[in-house]
Amino acid sequence: MTEPTFPPLLKGECVDGALDPFTKACAQAALGCDPGLVFYKITESHLRAAIVFAPEVPLEEAMAMLPLCGVGYQNALGALAPPEVAVHLDWAGPITVNGAFCGTLKAAANTADPREDPEWLVIGLEVPLIPDTDDPGLTPDRTSLFDEGCVEVDPVRLLESWSRHTLVWINRWSDDGVQALHAEWRGLARNIGEEIEIMEKKGTFLGVDERFGMLLRHADTTDLIPLSTQLKDA
Repeated sequence: MTEPTFPPLLKGECVDGALDPFTKACAQAALGCDPGLVFYKITESHLRAAIVFAPEVPLEEAMAMLPLCGVGYQNALGALAPPEVAVHLDWAGPITVNGAFCGTLKAAANTADPREDPEWLVIGLEVPLIPDTDDPGLTPDRTSLFDEGCVEVDPVRLLESWSRHTLVWINRWSDDGVQALHAEWRGLARNIGEEIEIMEKKGTFLGVDERFGMLLRHADTTDLIPLSTQLKDA
């Protein structure tokens, strides 16, 4: 496998053995590794990667890195895949390709306090490259890049492209604020305006607030579900 090349400010580290890059990234972040490290593993069946961040803003603002990395992934795959491939993002992290689930993003941090500046934040990406089964009819709501016509998409190039596009969006978010990211993400988001169920709550997904908190309307009230509620255990 060709070693991926990362843009300035990001540095890659391949993860060997059975360890997952997300787990490795969280462990190394807790030990004080430098931000900008991209831990990755590319196998025949999956692309897995995780980026370590060191935010200088409260957790709830830093959680913008989850949708930001999703936008970076959509931009990356959009640049490499056939034009008919449609990529959309779920608020909590799942990724869909042509309407079926095809990967996910997830986040972990050293704190769950939305008002606290986290010492580290890790965003993980997992993408299935080939189908899990020889009979795709068994899982019609799940797919892989292979199934969706992305046979020619080199996972190494996809990882490189994701890192570059993500860095572009980080710079835009840092320099210009969250407005451009909001606009880009909203154009890719699934289920806005539809009835959904999340965290045992049902309602209409109205969109997000300035910190990407979910606005969920039911009856005559609107609940705000902070994005930090979607943090995974490190």
